Amino acid sequence: MSDTITRIDSGPRMSQAVVHGGVAYLAGQVGAEGGTVTEQTQAVLEKVDALLAKVGSDKTKLLTAQIWVANIATDFADMNAVWDAWVAPRHAPARWTGEAKLATTGYKVEIIVTAAV
Repeated sequence: MSDTITRIDSGPRMSQAVVHGGVAYLAGQVGAEGGTVTEQTQAVLEKVDALLAKVGSDKTKLLTAQIWVANIATDFADMNAVWDAWVAPRHAPARWTGEAKLATTGYKVEIIVTAAV
């Protein structure tokens, strides 16, 4: 196993992705504030696709997905509809979903994934 650590799109506070030991760890991704849960989820998954491409991976190599929604009672079904259309058939990761107060009231969904590289 390599001791190399690669950081993608690093800033002073965080990196958008870190790769180590054949695993890519993506930071939590959010869409633009406002908009519907559907729109935000689509935007988040586009960001996930782009980051996975930067690290040499893709959604068929997802290991885990952690999803936070602002209101599970009203947002869960719409988020799942987008997720289900996006996730690669027969390549669904281990996944969990919870309700959380996100960084601002305009965010309705945040997704964090790990993937093999």
